[in-house]
Parts: sequence; C-alpha cells; structure tokens
Amino acid sequence: MSRLHKPKAGFWIRLCVVILYPLDGLLFRIRWRHLDRVPAPGTGGVIIAVNHISQVDTVLMARFVWQSGRVPRFMIKAGVFGWPIVGRIMHGAGQIPVYRGTTDASKSLRDAVTALEQGEAIVIYPEGTTTKDPDNWPMQAKTGIARLVLLSPDTPVVPVGQWGAHRMGFSHKRLGRRRISLASVGEPLDLSRFRGKEPTAETLREITDEIMSAVRSEVADLRGEPAPAEFFVPARKYVDKK
Repeated sequence: MSRLHKPKAGFWIRLCVVILYPLDGLLFRIRWRHLDRVPAPGTGGVIIAVNHISQVDTVLMARFVWQSGRVPRFMIKAGVFGWPIVGRIMHGAGQIPVYRGTTDASKSLRDAVTALEQGEAIVIYPEGTTTKDPDNWPMQAKTGIARLVLLSPDTPVVPVGQWGAHRMGFSHKRLGRRRISLASVGEPLDLSRFRGKEPTAETLREITDEIMSAVRSEVADLRGEPAPAEFFVPARKYVDKK
C-alpha cells in the first residue's frame, strides 16, 4: 500500500521518480508491509534505517520512502557522487555524501541533522556497505547512525528490513522474470533516553545494535526463519577518498 499524499519535490527528485518507478516495476514484484509506520509528512524529521543486501536495492528503497509520503534523502558513499550522470542527479536531488572513515564524515552528520531539523526523512544503511554475512543477514553496523541519534535524540528511528533484491541477476534465462522485493517496517524506535549521553564506544555500540536488532527482526519475519544470535563482523574497514 502507499499513502495518498504525494510529497512536494523539486525537479531532480521528480526526475528520479520518473526513472525509478518503471525501472522498479520492470525488475521486481514489490511487496511491502506496514508502510503506515513511517511517520507521516508534517510530523517532523525521521531516520529510516535499512539493511543493505544489493547494489540495486537503493532504487527500491527510494520508491519505498516516496510511497510512504516522504522525500528520501539518502546518506550515500561519496564515490557515487563522482559517477557520470548519476552523480549529477544525486547532487541535484539533495542526497548526502558520506566519506567513510575520514574526518569529512562529521560534515555528513551535520548535513543530516540540518535536514532532520527541517522535517526531512534521512535514509541510512548503517552497515555502510552491502552485507558480507555469508547468509545475507544484516551484519554488524558502523556507529555512524548512533552518532546521528546522539545529535538528534528526539528524532524517531524507523527500522526497515528488506529481502529479495540480492537475487536479481542478469542472464538470458532470467529475461522477463521479475524477482520479488520484500520490505517490512518496524515500529519507530524512541531513543530519546540517550539525550545528553557522551559518544563513548559503549554507548555508540549499544544504540547501533539496538537499531540493527530491530532491522534484523524485520528481515527474520520476511524470511520466515530465526535470525542469528550474533551479528557477523566483517574483517575489512571501508574508507572513502576525498
């Protein structure tokens, strides 16, 4: 389902909608649950936390957020903004570049806080990259989302689990076969109890794991199987160059 409200947006966002809607429909059969749990437009800023399973799932999540009645502002790795055409669209659409593992990451957080104060919807993949878990469960996330929560503690965090986009592949045998894309929205998390907390390693990990546990629960519901007890910890650290 989707809300009847259609978000107000500028040229670049509208261009994305024109491009992504038919593309999503061509590649996937979409099944989304509890879209109404995303706070309605006009109720203030919201942080939407999503697991990352495929390089193509961003186009699905963009449509997902749009159909909830919100204009998505993704926090996206900075390298994408250097791509021909796509980078120009990302800039024009007001998406937020993230330099992972660098001092510029703090600017990304400031930009995100400003957007939240203006009542916008910030979409973030807490894992920072597609999951490296062998079974595609959400892996241990970076603590950037926790830092954002501490900077905007009264903003609700909406956990979203998705499944299916990683199964898309390109071959002559799959032409005309659409994969099912599933997404489920959890109840918004109230993390205001962390207001005023110092960003210690323990606090950042506690916030991050609470959010990702909620995301993982939605993924488990979609998969119809119990989630692993522990998060997979990737060996590699990801850093973006300026």
